Amino acid sequence: MAIFVTGSTGYLGGYVVAGLLSGSRDKLNLLVRAKTEQEARERLWTCLQLHFGFPEFLEYLEKRICIFGGDLTSERFGLFDEDYHALVDTTDSVVHCAASLNRKSEKQCLNVNLRGTLEVIQLARRAQNRHGLRRYSHVSTVAVAGKRKDEVVTEDSAIDWERSDYDPYARTKKFCEYMANRLLPDVHKTIFRPAIVLGDSRRPETSQFDMVKAVHFLAQMPVLPLRPEDRIDIVPANYVGKAVATIHQKDQPAHGIYQLSSGRSAQTYAELTDALARAGGMRKPLFWPWLGGPFSRTVNWAASRGGAIGSAASLLKVFWPYLDWNTVFDNSRVVAELGEAPAKFSTYAAGLLKFCRDNHFRYPAKPWPTQASVARTVGRASA
Repeated sequence: MAIFVTGSTGYLGGYVVAGLLSGSRDKLNLLVRAKTEQEARERLWTCLQLHFGFPEFLEYLEKRICIFGGDLTSERFGLFDEDYHALVDTTDSVVHCAASLNRKSEKQCLNVNLRGTLEVIQLARRAQNRHGLRRYSHVSTVAVAGKRKDEVVTEDSAIDWERSDYDPYARTKKFCEYMANRLLPDVHKTIFRPAIVLGDSRRPETSQFDMVKAVHFLAQMPVLPLRPEDRIDIVPANYVGKAVATIHQKDQPAHGIYQLSSGRSAQTYAELTDALARAGGMRKPLFWPWLGGPFSRTVNWAASRGGAIGSAASLLKVFWPYLDWNTVFDNSRVVAELGEAPAKFSTYAAGLLKFCRDNHFRYPAKPWPTQASVARTVGRASA
């Protein structure tokens, strides 16, 4: 039997897969979108090389990973019947990480987040009916809390259906939680809600750059249109991956929902900018919060322009509501469950920014070694 994981070639999904491989002996069924077996392996290697060297990766691939080459949004993932039945028969728990983070595209969020989650729930339903499912873990987001301002939000008070959402991503992820609860009432479920996931507290390397680009842009500004005492809830990817992998494997987690966040220890903008200035990652800025309105309108205008300015403005337009809301998410549940709190962003932010700038905001991925071969590990996709 195996753990079925979606989103394994994504940034956060890679951390979850690495945590499951390193912290257990379980086998993994991984859904990977690819046209050929080799393409699936190479996509997985591109993601997991952030965590493993190639010999270790190859050993995991041969002994503990079964790749199913399919598409999250296709019926039964586009697999042939025999491969889909094999997936159902060998899956004893599910970790659903895959999602569209495109906050600007409602079409993509509806297609990937809603249709894709429904396919995963149907797989879980069939596994539960066939032989029983140990657990269904769903990676959601704190953004399901909707529009907030100057708040500390707990897990049980986060979802308010009368509250407006910031974007299609938050709206669809909120409904994904609802679907899982309604359609899998007899399955043990764990909902994970990460805050802003940014970097790795153990090392400067990253393969996810969108939010880092936004931070880089702000770090270059001599004046920030923010209140210095406002807090921003940032959590490192390694903490999120460890939490999902560890709690998913527990027989009886203490709670059904965990906010993976910095919580009440989230740092203020003044704390972060002071730390970056001391480390040489930015100049210490002035804070003029009264510029927030004009800045937001300027960003919206610049987002329609081309070039580097337009690209940076597009990112800020997407993330600005989450930078300006001064809202944090209580993390006492996950801290108690893991016995540790996440590292503060200020302790690793300078190294993260330097790595990203030095590599021009691209991960220097190593190609698949020419002479490497591996036994067949991929389920076939139907035509």
